[in-house]
Amino acid sequence: MKAHHGAFKAAGAFQAAARPLYAGAVCRQPRIGQAVAVAPDGSTHPTLAELAEGPYFILALLLDATTLCCADATCRLLRQLNRARIGPWRALGARVFHGLELEREGIFEQPASGLEPERGDVNCVGGRKLARIDWKGRFHHFRTDVPTFCAPFGGPEITTVAHPDEVAYFRCRLCTDILDEASAHGVYLEVEVLANPDNLSMAVVDFEAGGCSSVTFSPDTGAVIRERKVREAPRKVEGAYIQPLPTVPPGRRFHGLMGLYLHHGRLAFFRRCDGGTADDGQEQAHRGSGAREAAEDSRPQRGAATAAVPDLGPWETTGFISDLGWAEGRRLTPCLAFRDEGSYRVRVVCVGTQPPLPPERWSADNEGDAGWSGFDWEVGAPTIPEAAEAA
Repeated sequence: MKAHHGAFKAAGAFQAAARPLYAGAVCRQPRIGQAVAVAPDGSTHPTLAELAEGPYFILALLLDATTLCCADATCRLLRQLNRARIGPWRALGARVFHGLELEREGIFEQPASGLEPERGDVNCVGGRKLARIDWKGRFHHFRTDVPTFCAPFGGPEITTVAHPDEVAYFRCRLCTDILDEASAHGVYLEVEVLANPDNLSMAVVDFEAGGCSSVTFSPDTGAVIRERKVREAPRKVEGAYIQPLPTVPPGRRFHGLMGLYLHHGRLAFFRRCDGGTADDGQEQAHRGSGAREAAEDSRPQRGAATAAVPDLGPWETTGFISDLGWAEGRRLTPCLAFRDEGSYRVRVVCVGTQPPLPPERWSADNEGDAGWSGFDWEVGAPTIPEAAEAA
């Protein structure tokens, strides 16, 4: 029993250290002095409330979203602590959505201006009124909207493309100023192609430069195209392309998985073809079992339709094929480009922090500008994927 009392005395040191932070974290602090249980022999025993001013915030960092929801349902005290400015919901969201931004919401930790505070939920710190953010609600909002497409598509899945050369933009944007050399991890986006009547590709566009620059990956040809619009009328585009991966077998359309990975200012693309690739002798690659919290939060369960698809081949990657020297802005918008209209079935299956292949296995490959071929074309010239395939 004495050992237990010593442990709780040590916890008091955490309380003292955390008081300056906790003072601005919740507007109504639990009354610690009244939250001590008195035993029949007159001795006092600390209660859960005594963890509120320090140790709890440290321990709660180990909890995932499901466990935090269970804690919220336990009692009002934990619910209040979890939604605090230094609480676990904010910490979890900052970790899961690191480097991602929603257009009207900003990044997770810095909401866009103009958001309304909750009713009667305003803090006063240093004589300044600060709106309390519902961090749990914000986490749910980001988890719902990040893996979806903008209008006119909406939602995480595309089934119909009405016009040729249609582009479906993700609602999330990649913050290159956050995903820099100091970032501990990157951002990985993955889509599954179940129905593809023609041709589609994955790209990132620099809209802060007027949408004039982009890097595109064609899963059919295995080519990566880097282009910049230099003149609007008559339209003129210049850039370069490289083909680090083989083309799919003749007469076949790409079906399977494709993704992009942005880490330390470098881009890599991934492809996993339905029924194998041009190099069927490669060893089958599997996703590691390490922590992929963001990916698990946004990856839907595979349904019967997906289970009926033939076996997928091994993962292939371009390696870190391009830096961000082509982008002038600090926000990149990922998108899917469809060459022709028709009935497609493409859905977002992962927005996470880790790619399907460990970076140490491929990050040294295909770096630099070696192997890139330049091009300069005006309206009426062949499309870039066709030019890459012909090369």
